This record gives sequence, C-alpha cells and structure tokens, in this order.
Amino acid sequence: MVARVVTLAFDGAEARRVDVEVQLVATPQGAFSIVGLPDKAVAESRERVRGAFAGIGLSLPPKKIIANLAPADLPKEGSHFDLPIALALLASMGVIGPDALDGWSAIGELGLDGQIARVGGALPAAVAASAMGLGLICPEANGPEAAWAGDVRLLAPRSLISLINHFRGQQILTAPKPGDMNEAKAVADLRDVKGQEGAKRALEIAAAGGHNLLFIGQPGSGKSMLAQRLPGLLPPLTPAELLETSMVWSVAGLIERGSLSRDRPFRAPHHSASMAALTGGGHRAKPGEASLAHNGVLFLDELPEYSPQALDSLRQPLETGEIMVARANAHVRYPARFQLVAAMNPCRCGMGGAGKGACGKAPRCQRDYQNRISGPLFDRIDLTIDTPPVTAADMALPPPAEGTAEVAARVSRARDLQTRRATDSGIDSREGLNARLSGEAFETFTRPDADAKVLLTRAAESSGMSARGWTRTLRLARTIADLEGSTTIARHHVAEALMYRRNTLQAEQEFSFMKPAVS
Repeated sequence: MVARVVTLAFDGAEARRVDVEVQLVATPQGAFSIVGLPDKAVAESRERVRGAFAGIGLSLPPKKIIANLAPADLPKEGSHFDLPIALALLASMGVIGPDALDGWSAIGELGLDGQIARVGGALPAAVAASAMGLGLICPEANGPEAAWAGDVRLLAPRSLISLINHFRGQQILTAPKPGDMNEAKAVADLRDVKGQEGAKRALEIAAAGGHNLLFIGQPGSGKSMLAQRLPGLLPPLTPAELLETSMVWSVAGLIERGSLSRDRPFRAPHHSASMAALTGGGHRAKPGEASLAHNGVLFLDELPEYSPQALDSLRQPLETGEIMVARANAHVRYPARFQLVAAMNPCRCGMGGAGKGACGKAPRCQRDYQNRISGPLFDRIDLTIDTPPVTAADMALPPPAEGTAEVAARVSRARDLQTRRATDSGIDSREGLNARLSGEAFETFTRPDADAKVLLTRAAESSGMSARGWTRTLRLARTIADLEGSTTIARHHVAEALMYRRNTLQAEQEFSFMKPAVS
C-alpha cells in the first residue's frame, strides 16, 4: 500500500505543492530510501525519522522503506520534510488510518525524542495550503505564525505522539491562535539632529515619495543619524504589505513566536556584505538583505566600501522590485521593492576638497573615490544631498522646534494624495507611489506645466541626462508638488528636483542657472 500526504517546497517566498509517497517493499530489509531530488538535509530525514520512532517506542517494519517526493524534478531543501515523511510512514504501517491524512498538508522537523521542532516558512506554507483547500499540520512553535494566514485549518502538535493520539481519537488538538501584533517601536526623533536643514528637507521628500537617497558628507556630519530617522517618517505597512513582508521573513526564519509588526523593515548590512548576502542565494537559497527590506528601507552606510559586484547587483531590483537568483536547475524569485538610502564620505580620507582640514589630494581623491559607484547605480538615486560639517554654533542652539511627528504628518498627507490619485484611476495603491509611477499613470500624473517643461528640457540637454534621469526627475518633482499640496508640477518644483539629481561632482555648476529659481 502506498500512503500519501502533501507537503510544500519553498520557491523564493512562495510555497509549491509536493506529494510525499511512502511504500513498504519486501527487500532489502531495513533499507530506507528517499528519492525526488532531496538535498543533504532531506536525505538525513531517514535518520531523524528512525530516531523519532524509536523515541516514542515504535520500531520500523522489517521491510525496505521508499519515500518519494513528487514532482521528482523539483529540488527539495530543508528539514521540514521530516514530519510528512513520518506521517506517510505511520499511515503505511497502519498506526493511523489510511484516510487520516486526507485534506492535510504537513511541515516540521523531528527530534530524536519525537518532538516536532520549529521550521521556517510556516506562513507561506499556510497560505499555500489554504489556496489548495488543505489544512496544515505544523510544529507548535509555528502555530501562531501560521494562524495569520486566516481561513485555514491548523494543527500544531508539540510531539509526534500527540499527533498520533489526535488521529486515533485519544486526544484533541486545538487550533492555534495568531501571535501578537507588536507595538510600534520607539523611533529616534529628528529633533536630535541639529543643523542640516537641507538634508532634512531631502529626507522628507524621500519619505513622501519613496525615493532613493544618498547623503555625502564628512565623518560626523549626521548622515547616519538622518538615515536612522527615516523609519519614523514612513507610514505603517498596509495589510497587503504586511503579508508580503512577513512571508519573506517567515522563509528566512526571522518571525519569533508568531509576532508580526506593522513597522516598515529597516535593514543596515555592514559594508563587508557579499553579493549573496545582499541579494540572496547561497547553497540553500535564502532571502538577502534587499528582500528582507521589502516594503521598507535598505540603508547602505559607507557606500563606496561595498564591493562593486555587490552594489551593481542592486541595479535590477531597484527597477523591477524583485530579485531572480539563477541556478543551474532552478530560478528562485524573491520580492525586493525597497527604498535605498545610502551614505558616504566625499573621499577616502573623509574630509573632501573644501574648508578646514580639506583633503590635500582633492579633487582627484574625490573623483576616484566616488567613481567606485557605477554610473548606472548613481542614475538610480533620486536625491543626492551634501551634508556639510555641523558648526559649533549649530550645536549650541536648542533642539529644533520641528521633529519627527510634524514631518511625518506632512509625509502622511502627501502619501494620502498619491493613494487617492491611484485609487481614482483604478491603479493598485502600492503602484501609485510616486517613485513607482510608470506607463500611463506616469504620463498622466507627472505632466509639468509649460515653464517647468522648458526648464527640464534645458537641464537635460545641458547635462546629458538619461531617459531614466528624466523620468526620475519628474517623479521627484511630483512628490515636491504633493508636499506643497499643488495639483500641478510648476517650474520651482522641477528646479528643486534637478538640484537633487546629481551624478557628477560638477553637477551644481552644470545647473547653476537654476539656483535663482529655488526660493
């Protein structure tokens, strides 16, 4: 007799159906084979299953056990195949009824004492099981996480013996309840930052439209302080965004006790991070920092210190909002729609080419250091802002009257405008964010007035602006207009946007004719 149960394999942040089939054959006795492209962790399941059975007082039958994981051409990775293999084996041995597993899927890792250990991916597994009309059996530690999937039948046993007793009618397992929704974390206040009014303005614009931002300044000028205050300006995750983000974190095994948070992710990897650490992959594919920042912020401090390969690997997700990890036998897709915020010194020594303590090798030192960042990546950064050294006079001043709460209120109003505009046009509100506008929505929402168009055309011809630069400048101008409450994009909106669109050290000189327009 062949016993079957459904489990799931993870393809990026999504789960795909896998049918586990177990059959007992006469010879050779005591052999246990797992077939269907298992990796090392799956192949070791036979020893964990054997040990778990011994731990609860069951011995394997004196026959050869064959466990088939179908489809056979889909790679199977991870220890969560332990429980479905064990359940199908129990059914084939007659320990539980042959129809007990009908309508159920299962994931879980077995301990040698029969306990069922926590695994990653419970939330996407529950979502996939619900879509297939199946219930999900998962470890007790994963129950609160899986319960966030909504209308899905769940069993969350602590041990294999308790699950056997449930199916034999000797114990009743109650369905788990969703974990806690964590309170919003305390955020650092903009009042802590003295001076840097221009940088604060750029930070507000970036938060309002979801634009990419780069701070350039000497050490100690407040670049990292400003970036760390961005999460406090952003609105909480919407329900759809919360589910998307939580599924990525679930696959990475980062959800603790089933608790979710509506705070937007803020990821700040060290500059020694490899390309795989940023974009995902590895021997067993896992989401990288860019995917863990999905619907949130990816902060790269000391930007030129990252390897060029790692930085350029972010060029595609900055445009498409997803990362495709290519392998010889599979392609794994992870969502990665993040807001890039970066900080860097103007040159290797950090001092730049002007003022007290200026670099003695300027401007060559600056040019060489900033050229570590490729032109195409620079072209994807919407706002580049200088953060000059904070003076003693600035530090002696009392804290600014305006803090995070006041700026966040303006950001919220600007984002509400974008949401209403998208909804009225029948567009997904997430795609209505100014930084993501494309196609017909871009042409409709970012149309400048006549004077603004003349200014943008002149600037583009003067600086050799790319088509991407043109598009991103108009998106930025749309956000500046939204913060002002203006329905049209005027000349001064475009002028301010152009001042932030720098891709060379000489950008201010190239756009010097626009400076009187900004007031």
